[in-house]
Amino acid sequence: MAARCVLRRWCSTAAQSKGTRWERLQNKRIVVWCRSLLGDYKEACREVVVGSWERPFKASAYIGLLGGLWACYYTNPDDTSFETSLLEAANQLGLLSPWIRNGTSDGHVQSLVRLRNEGRLRYASLGVASLAYRADYDPAVTLYEARCSFLSVPWRELPDRVLDVGFAGRWWVLDAKMKDYDVNEEEFQRLPPALAATAPPSAQETEKNERLHEESWKPLIMSQEVIDQAESESAGQDTQTQTDVQTETKGTVVTE
Repeated sequence: MAARCVLRRWCSTAAQSKGTRWERLQNKRIVVWCRSLLGDYKEACREVVVGSWERPFKASAYIGLLGGLWACYYTNPDDTSFETSLLEAANQLGLLSPWIRNGTSDGHVQSLVRLRNEGRLRYASLGVASLAYRADYDPAVTLYEARCSFLSVPWRELPDRVLDVGFAGRWWVLDAKMKDYDVNEEEFQRLPPALAATAPPSAQETEKNERLHEESWKPLIMSQEVIDQAESESAGQDTQTQTDVQTETKGTVVTE
């Protein structure tokens, strides 16, 4: 009994001298480091808020820049979108006759399709933009020239190998090449001088012709006034015809 009391007294004295468990946990190095780190972040956030309040235009510029970078990163096209756009362009050209295809569009798409079939089409993401470029060999090729790092293409030749640039959800070079893909420019080079000098129709004239063409397919709708007027004119023409017939008949009888 006496030993138990002495042990209990000794444990209570040691606990009082060292403090509670929560106090010992707060005094650990990792806890002190985390507390100082949170304090630094708190002070940095407070300075950001105060600086934004004091300089609103500068803060708006930084927020707009960060928002633009996030939008570019979110809409950055990947290799799947490039292949999808390439196949769609190839299908659009395939639906046209070779005589009316644009030579520039057809040549660019055919070269990309050939590189894709050969496995030489590469894709690189830069975070906010993407690049599509050509390589010399397929990744599955095991030739010495394709595997040796000393024979690889240097970075300074990369701009000459870039085929397209993806930014803001679009592949800009492919879209530019596919503009007027159904207009063959070579077809207009052999026109007579008088016809070649003729100015093309303006946008207003083209829109007017398209509107008139669409209206020509609509059903004819006549108002009641127009119908009554047409009936009266038809009745007047019938009466005049009968009068002319009677006059001719009387003239024939008198002649006989």
